[in-house]
Amino acid sequence: MSLFRLLPLLLLPVLVACSDQRASFQIQTSDHALSLIREQRFFWEKKAEYTIVAAHMPDCMRRHKMGSASMNAKVEVYSPGNNAWILKQGNQMYVLETRTCEGFAKLDEVPPEGTGPLVGTFQSKNEMIEFVPVPKAETPAAPAR
Repeated sequence: MSLFRLLPLLLLPVLVACSDQRASFQIQTSDHALSLIREQRFFWEKKAEYTIVAAHMPDCMRRHKMGSASMNAKVEVYSPGNNAWILKQGNQMYVLETRTCEGFAKLDEVPPEGTGPLVGTFQSKNEMIEFVPVPKAETPAAPAR
């Protein structure tokens, strides 16, 4: 078989190469979580499609598209309370909830009541995406008597 005939088969992995990475933030248990999916269609693309999955099993699970952003884009997760979550990706902000998992909206500005505390960030590390929680505040040791 000639090299010319094998060329399409050799190029096939390059043409269909893609990256599909996922990371999760377990809210209380693995049944209550936010999972970020980052999909890159071709290895040479500098952008990826981002999707967030809200899950509160067995009651609900829903996938919401966030759109495209840089492969290195960070997604900050804030907790305003009441099973609501605010995601900040660059200049874009989204709100979603995990009571029914259906509520999802793009925000034009920071809500008047604020974002709530930062609970962690989805970010790239060694070309993989991971969730990095905000360190818990250490409680001061009781004074010796």
